[in-house]
Amino acid sequence: MSEFPVYVVDDDDSVRRSVSFMLKTSGLTVQSFTSGVEFLKEARKLDPGAVLLDIRMPEMDGLEVQAELVERGAAFPVIVMTGHGDVDVAVKAMKAGAIDFVEKPFDKAVILGSLEEAFSRLGRTGRDTARREEARMRLNGLTGRERDVLEGLVVGYPNKTIGYDLGISARTVEIHRANLMKKLDVNNLSDLLRIAFAAGMGEN
Repeated sequence: MSEFPVYVVDDDDSVRRSVSFMLKTSGLTVQSFTSGVEFLKEARKLDPGAVLLDIRMPEMDGLEVQAELVERGAAFPVIVMTGHGDVDVAVKAMKAGAIDFVEKPFDKAVILGSLEEAFSRLGRTGRDTARREEARMRLNGLTGRERDVLEGLVVGYPNKTIGYDLGISARTVEIHRANLMKKLDVNNLSDLLRIAFAAGMGEN
Protein backbone atom coordinates (compact mmCIF):
# COMPACT_ATOMS: atom_id res chain seq x y z
CA MET A 1 0.00 0.00 0.00
CA SER A 2 2.85 2.43 0.79
CA GLU A 3 6.62 2.60 0.99
CA PHE A 4 6.25 4.65 4.21
CA PRO A 5 6.11 2.89 7.60
CA VAL A 6 3.50 3.42 10.31
CA TYR A 7 4.57 4.08 13.91
CA VAL A 8 1.99 3.02 16.51
CA VAL A 9 2.46 4.82 19.84
CA ASP A 10 0.19 3.56 22.64
CA ASP A 11 0.80 2.40 26.22
CA ASP A 12 -1.97 -0.21 25.92
CA ASP A 13 -0.44 -3.52 24.85
CA SER A 14 -3.68 -4.94 23.40
CA VAL A 15 -4.27 -1.82 21.27
CA ARG A 16 -0.70 -1.91 19.93
CA ARG A 17 -1.05 -5.59 19.04
CA SER A 18 -4.47 -5.33 17.36
CA VAL A 19 -3.65 -2.17 15.38
CA SER A 20 -0.26 -3.52 14.30
CA PHE A 21 -1.85 -6.79 13.15
CA MET A 22 -4.58 -4.93 11.23
CA LEU A 23 -2.01 -2.75 9.42
CA LYS A 24 0.45 -5.56 8.71
CA THR A 25 -2.29 -7.66 7.12
CA SER A 26 -3.02 -4.63 4.90
CA GLY A 27 0.56 -4.77 3.62
CA LEU A 28 2.05 -1.98 5.73
CA THR A 29 5.33 -1.87 7.64
CA VAL A 30 4.62 -1.23 11.32
CA GLN A 31 6.77 -0.40 14.32
CA SER A 32 5.19 0.06 17.74
CA PHE A 33 6.23 2.03 20.84
CA THR A 34 4.97 1.72 24.41
CA SER A 35 5.14 5.46 25.15
CA GLY A 36 5.61 8.88 23.63
CA VAL A 37 8.94 9.19 25.45
CA GLU A 38 10.20 5.94 23.85
CA PHE A 39 9.05 7.09 20.40
CA LEU A 40 10.70 10.51 20.69
CA LYS A 41 13.98 8.89 21.79
CA GLU A 42 14.04 6.87 18.56
CA ALA A 43 12.43 9.44 16.25
CA ARG A 44 15.71 10.93 15.03
CA LYS A 45 16.82 7.55 13.67
CA LEU A 46 13.47 6.62 12.08
CA ASP A 47 12.56 6.92 8.41
CA PRO A 48 9.77 9.41 7.63
CA GLY A 49 6.41 7.75 8.28
CA ALA A 50 2.89 8.22 9.63
CA VAL A 51 2.28 8.17 13.39
CA LEU A 52 -0.79 6.67 15.04
CA LEU A 53 -0.57 8.44 18.38
CA ASP A 54 -2.66 7.71 21.46
CA ILE A 55 -3.88 10.82 23.28
CA ARG A 56 -3.93 9.50 26.85
CA MET A 57 -0.55 8.12 27.94
CA PRO A 58 1.52 8.43 31.13
CA GLU A 59 4.69 10.57 31.22
CA MET A 60 3.84 12.47 28.01
CA ASP A 61 0.37 12.59 26.51
CA GLY A 62 -0.27 12.63 22.77
CA LEU A 63 -0.57 16.42 22.55
CA GLU A 64 2.84 16.86 24.21
CA VAL A 65 4.43 14.32 21.86
CA GLN A 66 2.84 16.06 18.89
CA ALA A 67 4.11 19.48 20.07
CA GLU A 68 7.63 18.07 20.40
CA LEU A 69 7.52 16.65 16.86
CA VAL A 70 6.40 20.05 15.51
CA GLU A 71 9.21 21.73 17.50
CA ARG A 72 11.76 19.40 15.90
CA GLY A 73 10.30 19.89 12.42
CA ALA A 74 10.05 16.10 12.11
CA ALA A 75 8.49 14.57 8.97
CA PHE A 76 5.83 12.55 10.79
CA PRO A 77 2.19 13.31 9.94
CA VAL A 78 0.15 12.47 13.05
CA ILE A 79 -3.18 10.67 13.33
CA VAL A 80 -4.52 10.82 16.85
CA MET A 81 -6.16 7.78 18.50
CA THR A 82 -8.81 8.68 21.06
CA GLY A 83 -11.13 6.92 23.43
CA HIS A 84 -14.84 7.69 23.47
CA GLY A 85 -15.39 11.17 24.93
CA ASP A 86 -11.96 12.55 24.03
CA VAL A 87 -13.21 14.40 20.97
CA ASP A 88 -12.42 17.84 22.46
CA VAL A 89 -8.80 16.78 22.92
CA ALA A 90 -8.72 15.39 19.37
CA VAL A 91 -9.93 18.75 18.06
CA LYS A 92 -7.02 20.42 19.89
CA ALA A 93 -4.66 17.96 18.21
CA MET A 94 -6.15 18.79 14.79
CA LYS A 95 -5.67 22.51 15.46
CA ALA A 96 -2.05 21.74 16.33
CA GLY A 97 -1.55 20.05 12.94
CA ALA A 98 -2.74 16.43 13.29
CA ILE A 99 -4.15 15.08 10.01
CA ASP A 100 -7.07 13.25 11.55
CA PHE A 101 -8.34 11.48 14.63
CA VAL A 102 -9.75 7.97 14.91
CA GLU A 103 -11.91 6.73 17.77
CA LYS A 104 -11.50 3.40 19.54
CA PRO A 105 -12.71 0.76 18.74
CA PHE A 106 -11.13 1.28 15.35
CA ASP A 107 -12.74 0.91 11.97
CA LYS A 108 -10.16 -0.50 9.56
CA ALA A 109 -11.40 1.49 6.55
CA VAL A 110 -11.28 4.75 8.55
CA ILE A 111 -7.70 4.15 9.71
CA LEU A 112 -6.53 3.18 6.22
CA GLY A 113 -8.22 6.27 4.75
CA SER A 114 -6.45 8.52 7.27
CA LEU A 115 -3.13 6.81 6.58
CA GLU A 116 -3.56 7.33 2.85
CA GLU A 117 -3.83 11.08 3.45
CA ALA A 118 -0.73 10.95 5.69
CA PHE A 119 1.25 9.07 3.03
CA SER A 120 0.24 11.52 0.30
CA ARG A 121 1.51 14.37 2.50
CA LEU A 122 4.78 12.55 3.04
CA GLY A 123 5.10 12.05 -0.72
CA ARG A 124 4.57 15.75 -1.35
CA THR A 125 7.08 16.67 1.37
CA GLY A 126 9.66 14.34 -0.18
CA ARG A 127 9.14 15.83 -3.63
CA ASP A 128 9.31 19.39 -2.26
CA THR A 129 12.56 18.61 -0.43
CA ALA A 130 14.12 17.14 -3.58
CA ARG A 131 13.01 20.17 -5.62
CA ARG A 132 14.46 22.55 -3.03
CA GLU A 133 17.80 20.74 -2.92
CA GLU A 134 18.05 20.76 -6.72
CA ALA A 135 17.25 24.50 -6.87
CA ARG A 136 19.80 25.28 -4.15
CA MET A 137 22.50 23.36 -5.99
CA ARG A 138 21.77 25.36 -9.14
CA LEU A 139 22.06 28.65 -7.22
CA ASN A 140 25.41 27.57 -5.75
CA GLY A 141 26.98 28.30 -9.14
CA LEU A 142 26.16 32.02 -8.94
CA THR A 143 28.67 34.68 -7.92
CA GLY A 144 27.93 36.78 -4.82
CA ARG A 145 26.94 39.77 -6.97
CA GLU A 146 24.64 37.65 -9.17
CA ARG A 147 23.00 36.38 -6.01
CA ASP A 148 22.54 39.96 -4.74
CA VAL A 149 20.82 40.86 -8.01
CA LEU A 150 18.61 37.76 -7.77
CA GLU A 151 17.60 38.69 -4.23
CA GLY A 152 16.49 42.10 -5.52
CA LEU A 153 14.46 40.46 -8.30
CA VAL A 154 12.82 38.11 -5.79
CA VAL A 155 11.61 41.13 -3.79
CA GLY A 156 10.22 42.61 -7.02
CA TYR A 157 12.62 45.53 -7.43
CA PRO A 158 13.34 47.00 -10.89
CA ASN A 159 16.95 47.05 -12.17
CA LYS A 160 17.34 50.74 -11.25
CA THR A 161 16.43 50.14 -7.57
CA ILE A 162 18.64 47.02 -7.34
CA GLY A 163 21.52 49.03 -8.84
CA TYR A 164 20.97 51.89 -6.37
CA ASP A 165 20.94 49.47 -3.39
CA LEU A 166 24.11 47.72 -4.58
CA GLY A 167 25.93 50.90 -5.68
CA ILE A 168 26.14 49.83 -9.33
CA SER A 169 24.50 51.06 -12.53
CA ALA A 170 21.21 49.69 -13.87
CA ARG A 171 23.18 48.57 -16.93
CA THR A 172 25.53 46.48 -14.73
CA VAL A 173 22.49 44.94 -13.02
CA GLU A 174 21.18 44.03 -16.49
CA ILE A 175 24.48 42.27 -17.29
CA HIS A 176 24.44 40.30 -14.00
CA ARG A 177 20.79 39.41 -14.62
CA ALA A 178 21.58 38.11 -18.12
CA ASN A 179 24.53 36.08 -16.75
CA LEU A 180 22.55 34.44 -13.97
CA MET A 181 19.70 33.59 -16.36
CA LYS A 182 22.23 31.96 -18.68
CA LYS A 183 23.81 30.01 -15.79
CA LEU A 184 20.42 28.80 -14.59
CA ASP A 185 19.36 28.02 -18.17
CA VAL A 186 16.14 30.05 -18.10
CA ASN A 187 14.68 32.40 -20.70
CA ASN A 188 12.34 34.57 -18.66
CA LEU A 189 11.88 36.16 -15.24
CA SER A 190 9.05 33.83 -14.15
CA ASP A 191 11.23 30.71 -14.63
CA LEU A 192 14.08 32.44 -12.83
CA LEU A 193 11.85 33.31 -9.86
CA ARG A 194 10.44 29.78 -9.76
CA ILE A 195 13.95 28.41 -9.12
CA ALA A 196 14.66 31.12 -6.53
CA PHE A 197 11.42 30.42 -4.64
CA ALA A 198 11.97 26.64 -4.83
CA ALA A 199 15.36 27.21 -3.18
CA GLY A 200 13.67 29.11 -0.34
CA MET A 201 14.71 32.64 -1.31
CA GLY A 202 12.30 35.35 -0.19
CA GLU A 203 10.93 33.30 2.73
CA ASN A 204 12.29 35.51 5.49
